[in-house]
Amino acid sequence: MNIDGVSTGIVLDHINAGRSMIIYRLLGLEKLNCSVAVIQNVKSEKYGRKDIIKIDQIIDLDFDAIGFVDPNITVNIVKDGKLEKKTHVSLPETLVDVLHCKNPRCITTIEAELPQKFRLVDPEKRLYRCIYCDALASDKHLYL
Repeated sequence: MNIDGVSTGIVLDHINAGRSMIIYRLLGLEKLNCSVAVIQNVKSEKYGRKDIIKIDQIIDLDFDAIGFVDPNITVNIVKDGKLEKKTHVSLPETLVDVLHCKNPRCITTIEAELPQKFRLVDPEKRLYRCIYCDALASDKHLYL
């Protein structure tokens, strides 16, 4: 299969195989008016298998959301066919509007306009707590 390179845009590389569609939905890439290529299960010497997302435009990305879904992702910014910037994301300390609180008594359930804010409490298990009610949340509670 042949997928063209990006002359000006973004390449999200080293995504754990099978996680690219979560990132696609979380970032709202379906709303873009440019080409977006999702390439799944690509052979990788380092990871075995990986996914790649190519966006044919430079846009603002939610690096916290990307880092939460997969902290091993590399974000490559390409301009005029040349790599301009390479960023490695990591697991964020705080998340805003990436997770939703599962506690029905949380203030965010009643006050829908409040941002859903979470703080990292266990990096190994990737667990976060709601800053309002202290309820635990994980990737099962993603906004999708």
